[in-house]
Amino acid sequence: MTLEKGTLIFANYTARVKDTGEGIESTVESEAKKLKIFEESRKYEPRLVAVGEGWLISGLDAEVAKLSVGDKKEIELPPDKAFGNRDPTQLRMMPLRKFGDREHELSIGDSVDVDNRVGTVRFIGSGRAQVDFNHRLAGKSIVYDFEVLKRVETEDDKVRALVDRRLAGEGSKATFTMANEALTVSIPEDLFLVEGLQIIKRGIANDVFKFIPSLKELTFTERFSNEKAQPKKQESKGETPAVDAPKPRKKKAEAASQSS
Repeated sequence: MTLEKGTLIFANYTARVKDTGEGIESTVESEAKKLKIFEESRKYEPRLVAVGEGWLISGLDAEVAKLSVGDKKEIELPPDKAFGNRDPTQLRMMPLRKFGDREHELSIGDSVDVDNRVGTVRFIGSGRAQVDFNHRLAGKSIVYDFEVLKRVETEDDKVRALVDRRLAGEGSKATFTMANEALTVSIPEDLFLVEGLQIIKRGIANDVFKFIPSLKELTFTERFSNEKAQPKKQESKGETPAVDAPKPRKKKAEAASQSS
């Protein structure tokens, strides 16, 4: 059975440039090392994907919708279905002084930010630099090795996956409860300083309302822990727990006088 639009799945994939074999990205550590794109700080694990929702580049999104759980397929995308064809109008010549302090340090291949646009330096000479604002993979065919591992079915699993996605692998530290069409997500204090936490919470809310339409309300709470609190003493087996002695009953006259 193919994957309908909006289905949440976990998948592994590896992407490379068809002609050169250059590695682009991978969710699998061994493949990342093989392609020499391994990053020590990155967590390698299956990725959460919402089929047909633009979480993947458009050409790949369309091909994944044709797969079923358990499928493993090599998908080749031509430039127009991957990162686009090269556009010559995206090449600009500009004076080196435009780059300020970097003017004398620029090299061909450097990434630069010009007027809030990221480009790549292609040529330097005569006091000018040519900057290419095309995507660095524009004009290239891309090959994906894509495997659909499982479908996310239950509401609990969806919440857990969506929270973890937004918190970049730290979502397991958050806890949540669902009852009466309401969801409460508790954020522990070691996540309070996560950059952009308010934006992250807004993103979580958007996601859960989209993929769990039965939910009508989401509340975030902040959770503090007392690290100095002493654990409760465990009673040994066979030991009779202490019982408070019963309080003496009041005499009727005394009880009546206190109630008046």
